[in-house]
Amino acid sequence: MGELSDARRDLLESVAEEFLHNSWRGRRLVAVEGTSGGPASRFADDLAAVLAERGQPVVRRSTGDVDEAALRRETVEPFRAGTLPGAEDDETVLVVDGRRLLNRSVRGVWHFTVWTLGGDELPHDAVNVNVDVSDEAAPSRYFYDLCKLPPSIGERRADPVVPAVEPAAPTT
Repeated sequence: MGELSDARRDLLESVAEEFLHNSWRGRRLVAVEGTSGGPASRFADDLAAVLAERGQPVVRRSTGDVDEAALRRETVEPFRAGTLPGAEDDETVLVVDGRRLLNRSVRGVWHFTVWTLGGDELPHDAVNVNVDVSDEAAPSRYFYDLCKLPPSIGERRADPVVPAVEPAAPTT
């Protein structure tokens, strides 16, 4: 990790603290994704470094554009089994960046997820943290009103809303 601006370090510390508060022990998996791989990868690098500074054993991987089967076979399963190089400690945190890590089929794999926004793209509606990295020296946490979020496309699209069924009137 290079020299971080105060704003970037503060945000990374906040994200690390939230993650560790909710997932404080065991083998833990963190996914970082965004529409642009460079900022997501750099964020994952820095988050891994901050977690290591906090005394966490950390393994860092970039998967690139990987499908679910390859992700599970090459990264997740070896990590859980303790056979992924560097992940022998039972308290290891695996920080992964890549494409399609947050698809519906693998969302449940992760203990914590981060989506990096680098411009006008939509936030991700199924992550723990959305981070605006359009200024990487001064990233900011991106909060939004889920009710105002327009439907997105592809894998990021929310499940369709099923209309509620009106209960039948009571009979006497």
